[in-house]
Amino acid sequence: MSKADEIFISMCKDIMENGTSTEGEKVRPHWPDGTSAYTIKKFGVVNRYDLSKEFPIMTLRKTALKSATDEILWIYQQKSNNINDLHSHIWDEWADETGSIGKAYGYQIAQKSIYKEGEFDQIDRVIYDLKNNPFSRRIMTNTYMFSDLHEMNLYPCAYSVTYNVTQKKGEDRLTLNAVLNQRSQDVLAANNWNVVQYAVLVHMLAQVCDMNVGELVHVIADAHIYDRHIPLVKELIKRTPLPAPKFTLNPDIKDFYKFTRNDVSLENYEVAGEQLKDIPIAI
Repeated sequence: MSKADEIFISMCKDIMENGTSTEGEKVRPHWPDGTSAYTIKKFGVVNRYDLSKEFPIMTLRKTALKSATDEILWIYQQKSNNINDLHSHIWDEWADETGSIGKAYGYQIAQKSIYKEGEFDQIDRVIYDLKNNPFSRRIMTNTYMFSDLHEMNLYPCAYSVTYNVTQKKGEDRLTLNAVLNQRSQDVLAANNWNVVQYAVLVHMLAQVCDMNVGELVHVIADAHIYDRHIPLVKELIKRTPLPAPKFTLNPDIKDFYKFTRNDVSLENYEVAGEQLKDIPIAI
């Protein structure tokens, strides 16, 4: 069984069996027909994925690796906040007539600060420190900038990553770990998508910094299943998971800015059932 499937099934069961409902409360999200979108939620979900053992992609249904990679590169490599730079349409609901989502995600990563070592934006500072000061406890990115929230078409959900490097006994190379902090997550629509994205990002940064991959720890403050998703989730977690596929990252790329969505691939990626189609998305 894929470890990502095991974690997903356990999390969904816990939310549905032990979570609390927002039904009847004042909630911001709504369905396209205007109906309030209520959830069953759990506070403070923490999931751990050992990337050195397995790539955390679900087999219960297909997660589109290249599309997930495209979005993570859109944010951290292209540092874009315009949907016209994406190859998918996942952000269309939040874009204005020019394609902009406001001062969110890539816009924040691109903001530069001056340090004694020079001028860096957020991701370039991460790469610099991983290469030059890997045991620093200050290696992180943060897109939740309060001064710019009013100019974001959607507040960041996955908003910060803290990188931490360890030295395993008996290994010459260092190990790169990361904690992904997420304020809110639509578990059915986005959980494995986000996990896959940040697993890819850790693999990429580890490769360009000559490190091994370690753990990805995913902290979700509000992990929720929407009311209209509950039957779909119940159907999904009844499926029998399959073994995790093998993940490959193009080993020739040593410059973070040279990666493309075509530099990631999976071997023996099989899924346990048909893709869930037309999942309603609360907005």
